[in-house]
Amino acid sequence: MVIAIASLITLGVLIYILGVRAKDLPEPEPESPFEHLDERKAAIYENLRDLQFEYRLGKLSDHDYQQTKRDLQTELAGVMAEIDQLKQSLSTNGNNPPAAPKPKAPDDFTCPSCGARFKQSLKYCGECGKPMKVAQS
Repeated sequence: MVIAIASLITLGVLIYILGVRAKDLPEPEPESPFEHLDERKAAIYENLRDLQFEYRLGKLSDHDYQQTKRDLQTELAGVMAEIDQLKQSLSTNGNNPPAAPKPKAPDDFTCPSCGARFKQSLKYCGECGKPMKVAQS
């Protein structure tokens, strides 16, 4: 009895596999040539934020922090160079790369000392610790 059920399931799977044709499958979505580079860039930025956070908590020595920060910045520079190179190669081939998003205008939540932007008004900058000045209207 078990053998009969197993053979029926196997037969059903084989019919399904052989019945699906390539033209019945949906077309894959086109992948952006910048997608993997943007993901790497975002991961490096996240690592830099985590590194700074751990350094401020005292989990890293100054030497380790500086060395790791330098390594991450070097890796980020390489990724940015790859992005620029890809944009340049696409523009010379006649294909225009996707337009870069326009930078946002500075608002009241931008640190005047280091330029860090925040979603809400803060009394002190979360990056450099200096007082935030309220924009005069």
